[in-house]
Amino acid sequence: MHIEIKPELEQFIQMQLTHGRFSSVDDMLNEAFKLLQERERRIEELRQKIAEGTEEISQGKVTDGELVFARLREKIYQIAAEFAE
Repeated sequence: MHIEIKPELEQFIQMQLTHGRFSSVDDMLNEAFKLLQERERRIEELRQKIAEGTEEISQGKVTDGELVFARLREKIYQIAAEFAE
């Protein structure tokens, strides 16, 4: 496999190796691919949650936003009062 890397990325790789962050280019690429896989997993997870939320909205399973914020404000006031005692 042949990979072409932009000069600025090659400099970045060399800097990481020089500073001892990685012991080899292979180690660095393995870490980069792990991060990319994790990012893709999280994006898919978000897509799933959006789909579920959209389905709940279409079924009318929603809570008024003003009510949610009012409840949150009340909880914040309660917590603040506990710390003030």
